[in-house]
Amino acid sequence: MTEPRRLFADVEARAADHSPHLRRLMERHSDVVAAWRAGVQPAWSIEADRPIGQALRRLKQRWSLWLALSDLGGMPLEAVTRGLSDLADLTLDRAIDAALAERGGGAGFVAIALGKGGSRELNFSSDIDPILLFDPERLPCRAREDPAEAAVRIARRVVELMQARDADGYVFRMDLRLRPASEVTPIALSVDAAIMHYESSALDWERAAFIRARAAAGDVALGERMLATIRPFVWRRSLDFGAIDAIRALTRRIRAHGGAVPFGPGYDLKKGRGGIREIEFFAQIHQLIHGGRDPALRVPATLDALAALGRAGRIDPDVAARLADAYRILRTVEHRLQMVDDRQTHQLPDGEALDNVARLHGLPDGDALLDLLRPHVDLVGRTYDALDGDVPTPQQGAEPDPAARFARFADPDAAADRIDRWRRGVPRALKSEAATSALERTLPALIDALSHAPDPDGALVRADRLVERLPSAVNIFRLLDARPALLTLFVAICAHAPALADALGRRPTLMDGLIDASALEPVPSVDALVAAWSRGDGQEPYELLLDRIRAEVAERRFALGVQIVAAAADPIDVAAGYSRVAEAALQLLTRATIADHQRSHGRIAGAGLIVLAFGRLGGAALTHASDLDLVFLHDGVPGEQSDGGRPLDTTRYFNRLAQRVTAALSVPTAAGPLYPVDTRLRPSGMDGLLCASVESFADYQRGAAWTWEHMALTRARVVFGTAEQRGRLNDIILETLRRPRDAATLRADVVGMRAEMARHKPAQGELDVKLERGGLVDLEFCVHHRQLATGTALVPELARAIAMLVEGEQLPPDFVDAHAVLSRMLVTLRLVAPRDEALDPPTQALVAAACRLPDWPALLAAHAAARQTVSEVWQAIEEAV
Repeated sequence: MTEPRRLFADVEARAADHSPHLRRLMERHSDVVAAWRAGVQPAWSIEADRPIGQALRRLKQRWSLWLALSDLGGMPLEAVTRGLSDLADLTLDRAIDAALAERGGGAGFVAIALGKGGSRELNFSSDIDPILLFDPERLPCRAREDPAEAAVRIARRVVELMQARDADGYVFRMDLRLRPASEVTPIALSVDAAIMHYESSALDWERAAFIRARAAAGDVALGERMLATIRPFVWRRSLDFGAIDAIRALTRRIRAHGGAVPFGPGYDLKKGRGGIREIEFFAQIHQLIHGGRDPALRVPATLDALAALGRAGRIDPDVAARLADAYRILRTVEHRLQMVDDRQTHQLPDGEALDNVARLHGLPDGDALLDLLRPHVDLVGRTYDALDGDVPTPQQGAEPDPAARFARFADPDAAADRIDRWRRGVPRALKSEAATSALERTLPALIDALSHAPDPDGALVRADRLVERLPSAVNIFRLLDARPALLTLFVAICAHAPALADALGRRPTLMDGLIDASALEPVPSVDALVAAWSRGDGQEPYELLLDRIRAEVAERRFALGVQIVAAAADPIDVAAGYSRVAEAALQLLTRATIADHQRSHGRIAGAGLIVLAFGRLGGAALTHASDLDLVFLHDGVPGEQSDGGRPLDTTRYFNRLAQRVTAALSVPTAAGPLYPVDTRLRPSGMDGLLCASVESFADYQRGAAWTWEHMALTRARVVFGTAEQRGRLNDIILETLRRPRDAATLRADVVGMRAEMARHKPAQGELDVKLERGGLVDLEFCVHHRQLATGTALVPELARAIAMLVEGEQLPPDFVDAHAVLSRMLVTLRLVAPRDEALDPPTQALVAAACRLPDWPALLAAHAAARQTVSEVWQAIEEAV
C-alpha cells in the first residue's frame, strides 16, 4: 500500500466497535481476517461444493470484508473501488455462466456495466446498473423457444442469483432501468435492438451514461463489438446547440436536487451541493463537450477523467488535482457510512451516529469529521457554480428550497430522485422537448399537491407508475397546467385508485373528460346514452365504431370512478351508472354487429337475436371490475336458411353472430379493451350451444336446470331484443321462478351449493366483502332462497327484491342496510384495491367516506353489523336442513 498501514489491532477494533456489519463478518470469516493481518490477499475462489447462489454470496462477504479492512487500513480509494468492481464483474459473470449452464451451456449473452460499475468505482453498498443484451443467433434456446423469451428467462435467473438473500446476505442488487426504453422493453434486449435505439432515439443523459459503459460479464467480445458500434453516438465530433442546452439544463437539475441543503449533519455526500455527483458531472460534461475530438478524454473513471482533462488543458490542472483530492475523501467517508450497517446511504447522520462514523474513520468525533470534509465540499461547490454562469446558486433563490419542497415526504431523497428521473426524460412519455417543457411548467404545483396528499410517498409512487405507462405526457401536463383544479383529482387518483391510474396511463386523454363539470353528474339513461353515442347515417365503418365505443365507455367509466374518489356520488348510484354504460355499449355494438353480419349472410325472416344479462349486469349494479354475464338466444325456426350471399342455417347463423357480438364486447382493439364476457350461464353451460333457441331455453329451465341455475335466473334481464321478445322471455323467467318447490329439497340444494362454492372460492381476507361469512354471496343466497321459496319479489335488482321481501316479512328490516353497506364497500374496494391489497390509512378514510360513514372504525363496525345480520339469516337456513 502507498500509505503506512495502521496497526492491525486499531483497524480491527474500529471495525468491531463501530460497524455491526463488519463485526459479524469478522466473526464469521476469521480466516479472511488472518490473511489480512498477514498482508496476503486470498486467492478468491467460488466454493464448488455449495449451490452457486450461496457460493456467490459467501464470496461477496469474504472479498468485501478483506477490502473493508484494507480500506480502513489505508488502501487507496482507487484500489478499493477497483476491487469491489472486480468482485461485481466476477460474480455477475459466474451468474451468467450458471444460468447458461442450466440450459446446456452456450454464449451470446452479455452484461454491459454502466454507472460506477462501468467505471470500476463501486462503493461498499452500490447497486450495479447493467444492460443485459443477447445475440439471437448464438443464444442457447430450448425446443420451440423464441430467443427473446430465452433471453428474458436467462436474465431473470441471473437477477435471482445476484439478488436473492439468505443467511449469507446477497451478492449485488441489480438495477436494470438504464436499458433502452426501460418502461416498455424486456429486461434483456437483442444487440441489434439496442444499437437501433442508441443510433435513432436515445437522449443526452444516455450519452453521459455511456461514458462509463464497459462489457463486464458474459460474452465480453459481443459487448465490445456493440460498444464499438455505438461509439459515434456517445462521442460526437461536433456538439449541437441543443445538446449544449441539454447539458446546461442537466447541471441546473443536479444543483436543484441538493444544492440548498446545508453542510453538516443531514448533508448528502452524493447529491448535496459540493458533493460526489457534482464532481462526476463536472468531469462528464467536459468529456462530452471535448471527447468527440480528443480520444484521450474518453476514460470512464472520474479520477482518470479529471487527470486527462487537466493534462489536455480543458480544465485548470490545479483544479483537477483539488477536485480529485475532494473526490477521494468524499468517497472514502461515503464508504464509512455504508460500512456501519451495510446500508446504501450517503447522508451524514447526527449526534452519536456521526461520532460513530468519525471513529470508524479514525477521528475523535463528528466535529472532526465535519472539519475534514468542509473545505473539500466548499471547493467543489464553488467550482461547480462556475460551470455555467447562469446556473442559479442557492443564495439567488431561483429554485425553491429542495429540502422544503420534499419535506412532507417520508423519504425526501427518493421523492426527489423520482422527480429527477422525469426531468431527465427517462420515462418514454417525457423524452420530447415539448413534454419536458409541459412538465416543468406544472411541476411546482404538482409537487405541492402531491406533498399535501394524505400519503405523499404513495401518491408519488403511483404517479410515477402512471407516467411510466403514458405513451405521451405532453397533453396531460399541459392540461394540469391550464386547469390547476384538476391537480387535486389527479393526485387523488394517484393516491387512492390504481385502477384509474392504470387507465389514465393507457389513455391520458381521459383527464380531458373531467374538464366538464357534468363528468361528476349521474350517468344518463340507457336510451339517452345510446342516442348520444349513435351516428345517425349508419355509415360509420364497423372497426371505427368498435374503437369509438371503447373510447366512450372508457371516458364514462373513468368519470364514474372519479366520482367515488372525489366523494361526489354514492357508490350504489355509481354501480347503477356503470351498468347503464355497459348496457348502452352492448346495445350499440350488438346492433352494429348484426348489421355487419347481415351484409355477408343476410337475414333469417322473422327471427332475431336476444341477449339476457345475468349477475351484476342483470341486477344493474356493476363494479369497475365486473364481467358481463350474458346468455344469447334466438327465436328462429331450426333448418331455415339466411337470404344473404353466404347463407347459413339458423343454428350456425345465430351462433356465429353471438360469437361476433362476444368479440365486439371483449376483444381489445387499437382503442383498448372493453369488457370481459362470461357465457357459462347458458343452458348446459360450456357444453351447450353459445346461442340456443328460446324454445330450448324454456324447455331446459322447465326440466333440466339445476336449482343454482334458477337462483341465477332471479337476476336475469333482457338487455337486447324487441318488445315482443322481451315480453316472451320475461314470461318464461317468471313461469320458471314461480314454480312450486319442495321446501326441504330447496334448502338442501341451496346450502349444498354454498358449501361447494366456499370450498372452491374461499374468502381472501377480512375485507373480502363478497365471499366472507355473512358477505354479499351469503346475502344473495338468502335472497334467492326466499325468492324461490315464496315465488315473490321476482325482480332482478337485488335492492328492490330485498325491500319487497322485507315488506313481506321474509327478511329482517336490517337486511336493507346490510346490503347497502356491503354493496358500497364492494364497489369502492374494487376501484381502490382491485387486487385485494391492504389499504393504507388515507385510503381507509376515503373508503369510509364513500360508504357514507365518518371514519374507518365506524365502517368496520357497520361492516361487522351487516355480516352479523346476514349470518343470522343464513345460519337459520343451514340449521333447517
